[in-house]
Amino acid sequence: MARVVAFVPDLLFGSSVHAALTAAGHQVELVGELAPDIEADVLVVDLTADAVGRIEHARPVAARGVPTLAFYSHVETDVRELADQAGFDLVVPRSRMARESATLVTKLVSNAA
Repeated sequence: MARVVAFVPDLLFGSSVHAALTAAGHQVELVGELAPDIEADVLVVDLTADAVGRIEHARPVAARGVPTLAFYSHVETDVRELADQAGFDLVVPRSRMARESATLVTKLVSNAA
């Protein structure tokens, strides 16, 4: 399927995302930082902490046309607005990411094709 790079510093949640995406057939790499030269078919970014910094670090990757999926804490609607304004392809609450991560990534891959 797709090569997914996921910046999810929360190790427990990152493991959950990794497991779900791997089970769906994706090749997943969890990274500890967002470098502008990341090679991926989809970039997943956790915005539950340092949202502004993470959005800025993801911009160069998104500018290359890599589909982007961000998730945020449902109580931080301002973070959702920032991510939408920054041009993320899909921005969802963390709870939805927990339930539907594989479906969301597959949708982005399909839309990009």
